[in-house]
Amino acid sequence: MDGKAEKRIFFKAKQVKMMLSLAEPNQKWYISNLAKAADTTYVNASKFVAVCEGLDIIKSEKHGKIKALFLTEKGAHIAKSLNDIMTRISRKEPQAPESQHADAANPQ
Repeated sequence: MDGKAEKRIFFKAKQVKMMLSLAEPNQKWYISNLAKAADTTYVNASKFVAVCEGLDIIKSEKHGKIKALFLTEKGAHIAKSLNDIMTRISRKEPQAPESQHADAANPQ
């Protein structure tokens, strides 16, 4: 598999992209640029943010008409865990030679 398929088995790609994007320390996040970073719609990003706020994963601060978004401590921990999982899924582990598998299946 190409790595993308494995990730889709466990996670929704756009929500993971939004969580990982919010973990970037040098970026100010608003719903509009978060949606763009995750290649999703404003409405989808807004719903995601609303659910995450209810779960105390994201907090927002109003600045005029826009909301600045931040991960809570809980959200930062979740984002780090997601990053670790995605890295582990993407990593290719060395495989044992076929002869070892055959020997294990047919002990003498």
